[in-house]
Amino acid sequence: MHADDQVGEGAPGELAVFLRGAVDGRPVKIGASVCECGGRVFFVLVNVSGAERECSGCGSRAFIADSEEYWNEESWEDDEPGAAGCPCGSEEFEAAVAFSLGDDGSVRWITVGLRCIEDGFCGVYADWKIDYGPTDHLLTMV
Repeated sequence: MHADDQVGEGAPGELAVFLRGAVDGRPVKIGASVCECGGRVFFVLVNVSGAERECSGCGSRAFIADSEEYWNEESWEDDEPGAAGCPCGSEEFEAAVAFSLGDDGSVRWITVGLRCIEDGFCGVYADWKIDYGPTDHLLTMV
């Protein structure tokens, strides 16, 4: 872990360590996805520039970070979202997001990591660059 990393409460340890290793050397803030109902297991739709999660408990849906801004057919072109899947065949995951930070503390990159609840497999399922500011609002959109 980087000395300036921050891991939010409830972030699965194994997934947080995996995400830290998957991003560049910048400091990161890692946050766990938690549904309004308290659920932590999700079905996830992903493409290279976004992700949407659906709680396996209550069915509530939420976009991760700024995904909703680019979640339309015009933006997808050759990259239509698809269901995230584990090599074991499961489609239910714990989710966390690593926000890579620039020198000024603003979010520069978003990396979505998923951990399969069946076999513990961890992977990066989406990541995209943030090239605008301010970015503080993104840190609450896990």
